[in-house]
Amino acid sequence: MGYKNLAECVADLEKHGHLLRIKEEVDPYLEMAAIHLRVYEEKGPALFFEKIKGSPFPAVSNLFGTLERSKFMFRDSLPKVSQLVDLRSDPMKALKNPFKFAGAGLTALSALPMQQHLFKSVFKKTTISQLPQIVNWPMDGGPFITMPQVYTEDVNKPGILNANLGMYRIQLAGNDYIKDKEIGLHYQIHRGIGVHQSKANAKGVPLKVSIFVGGPPSHPLAAVMPLPEGLSEMTFAGALGNRRFRYFYDDEGFCLSADADFIITGTVYPQETKPEGPFGDHLGYYSLTHLFPLMKVHHVYHKEDAIWSFTVVGRPPQEDTSFGALIHEIAGSALPQEIHGLKEVNAVDAAGVHPLLFAIGSERYTPFLNERRPQEILTIANHILGKNQLSLAKYVFIAAREDNEDLDTHDIEVFLTHILSRIDLKRDLHFHTETTIDTLDYSGGGLNSGSKVVLAAAGDVKRVLSKELPANFNLPVPFGDYHFVMPGVLAVKTGVYTTPEEAAGSIAELNLSLIKQELNGLALIVLCDDAAFTADSINNFVWVTFTRSNPAADIHGVGEFIKDKHWGCTGPLIIDARKKPHHAPELIKDELVEANIDRFRLNI
Repeated sequence: MGYKNLAECVADLEKHGHLLRIKEEVDPYLEMAAIHLRVYEEKGPALFFEKIKGSPFPAVSNLFGTLERSKFMFRDSLPKVSQLVDLRSDPMKALKNPFKFAGAGLTALSALPMQQHLFKSVFKKTTISQLPQIVNWPMDGGPFITMPQVYTEDVNKPGILNANLGMYRIQLAGNDYIKDKEIGLHYQIHRGIGVHQSKANAKGVPLKVSIFVGGPPSHPLAAVMPLPEGLSEMTFAGALGNRRFRYFYDDEGFCLSADADFIITGTVYPQETKPEGPFGDHLGYYSLTHLFPLMKVHHVYHKEDAIWSFTVVGRPPQEDTSFGALIHEIAGSALPQEIHGLKEVNAVDAAGVHPLLFAIGSERYTPFLNERRPQEILTIANHILGKNQLSLAKYVFIAAREDNEDLDTHDIEVFLTHILSRIDLKRDLHFHTETTIDTLDYSGGGLNSGSKVVLAAAGDVKRVLSKELPANFNLPVPFGDYHFVMPGVLAVKTGVYTTPEEAAGSIAELNLSLIKQELNGLALIVLCDDAAFTADSINNFVWVTFTRSNPAADIHGVGEFIKDKHWGCTGPLIIDARKKPHHAPELIKDELVEANIDRFRLNI
């Protein structure tokens, strides 16, 4: 739908039964987030909070809470936008079938941003402290904007067509920020805004930043879309929303979105930082306090009937899971066009997205000594690890499509079964050590520091996975309670992790015990704090295993060896996924708040 603003979207959702109004005053400290989480878990409607304690503005959340609701909001534009993304990824399609794709060029042209001046009079001014001060989790460092659209321009190529619109979290208050004058920006240097900041730093000038909140739902979606090179977020927003992105510049030269509900303008000066965080994040843990860029606030604008937009992040699935499903719906075919031989790729949401990646690629190389083995898919895996956000992947499992054309990366258990039954543990693990990982992942030794591993499988089945252990199976102390997660995968409870040296010693004893036992049907043992919880569901298993381990430090194996600097084992593989002293704390709901929100009697 071509919504002119967020209010039109809210009205449309309410008219069609996709929105619930909460009329009673709600505390932005934990209560709003708790309500959102409870409704999301029940696949409930979008939420409109009419009265927020301490703020004159209402708020909406859970707009994208289900794929069905997201598709409903964009019901008139999804097909042509998918075609536009597809065409930008593979322009030859237009030459091969010009009549089929003739409309895509017109879509892009009609969606170009539109500069207008008549909107200046509709904005009023407020302060940061008057905005809804929403705190999602008990240990958060303060209130955050969780659904922002952060706009910056290239100082060397100014103008909207070379601008970046991204979604980076914003801390509004707390820590050492001066009230109403300073806010914190959290982003990684390789992101679009980071590139712009580095260029501004090189010229010794402050970077101008405009933060938009609200507006048509096409705008926040554009801010998170992994778009093909040359397709701007503002043009995409116009195509998706059936309404050109309207903008103007204020008297200080800041770009303002004419359709946004709120706009915060400010500057980021070279090398100026302040502590930002903690923040309950999408891996299911807190990202801790670190120095990040400081933004000095110039103005806070809002419309007369402005609606604040927010979401809540935490252990998946959350609303950003539905975001991801919609992105796949729109652009799922784009990446295979960019990486030759790649059939499909899935950043596994249940594992926090970045820690675990499943991929399927072609294995067409001439068999090595008449044995099919990973060759081409290793090249594809390296390409994946050099591609934008995919470069944050920590574990990459990649299979050869020729072994099973029906294999699906979104069926976690089936995909893992395929890999674990075919992988040669002596040969098919390939480590990247002393490298960068996701800023939000604390499984490594420091911020952005850790390792990666590619597990590749091609060829015949090498082991039949089973849920049976030998009658005389036994584990040495301190290894105790164990449960099968799935055939071939065993979760084992062990003692609390203290030091790497102690861990290495106990795992060495485990290896000595297991190497004497017949374990042909077992491919993977996961050492964990709670075996029953880990094995309770496939989602629990991938979350525990891949968010709590650093491959180079925590992967072990029965009969492990190093040959020509290559690590391997005779099997089974062992992953130490216990909580480590340097790990960030996991997100836990506040029991008192959970009891307090019962008063709303949510009719979901």
